Amino acid sequence: IHDNGGQVYMDGANMNAQVGLTNPGNIGADVCHLNLHKTFAIPHGGGGPGVGPICVAEQLVPFLPGNPIIKTGGHQSISAISAAPFGSALACIISYGYISMLGAKGLKEATEAAILNANYIKERLEGYYPTLYTGENGRAAHEMIIDCRDFKVKGIEVTDIAKRLMDYGFHAPTVSFPVAGTMMIEPTESESKAEMDRFCDAMISIRKEIDNASKDEPNNVLKNAPHTLEMLTSDEWLLPYSREAAAFPLDYIRDNKFWPSVRRVDDAYGDRNLICSCAPIEDFMEA
Repeated sequence: IHDNGGQVYMDGANMNAQVGLTNPGNIGADVCHLNLHKTFAIPHGGGGPGVGPICVAEQLVPFLPGNPIIKTGGHQSISAISAAPFGSALACIISYGYISMLGAKGLKEATEAAILNANYIKERLEGYYPTLYTGENGRAAHEMIIDCRDFKVKGIEVTDIAKRLMDYGFHAPTVSFPVAGTMMIEPTESESKAEMDRFCDAMISIRKEIDNASKDEPNNVLKNAPHTLEMLTSDEWLLPYSREAAAFPLDYIRDNKFWPSVRRVDDAYGDRNLICSCAPIEDFMEA
């Protein structure tokens, strides 16, 4: 890329496999959005808070954005791109404490644990789900991408796997990013072996359900997932599998069942059609 005049952008989430071992500059990156979520202890739930510095190589420093109040940016900068040039102090102070308490040795150990955890899951799922990308030694870094596209011959999409995971008590990993029809699994350094084993057991069980599925008969546990408490307690049960198969496919789920509150919605519809479909406000007014 550099030989042809290009610049290399690196997703900052990849720092989870680099801190203490290498850095973006060493591997040839020119720009890196260094997310504080994941690698530096900021939660990522709900899509935020999304704080992180933009790190650039020396040749790009003149183009860093400026700010009308606080002197920042290079001499060829554009105007401000955020309300606060240094992000949210409420989020940044958490990362500062995390880095300070762990120190260089602890941060390196966290990186090593993240890589180890991802490869542990990869090995446990070997033979059940193909891993899309691996290094020359057959290993993953801090995350792995499992390819679910071949399951379409059974009528199963990656979304069906994600929804079925809810019945097993798991929020699905990243779906269809960076490759459509795949699932990106990122255990980080913080998950226990017991929790990773529960996740792997769930994924292996789901693979067996996929094997039993048929494109000609879409009325199955995957296409109907997730199964809510309202469904399971209804007097009417017309599905071709048992309530137990729907809600308690593995024994551990009985001990601490997390019930999905709703079934499926059209995942992309609300994002693509930003029009309120609520009843008019008059319907909510008290008489």
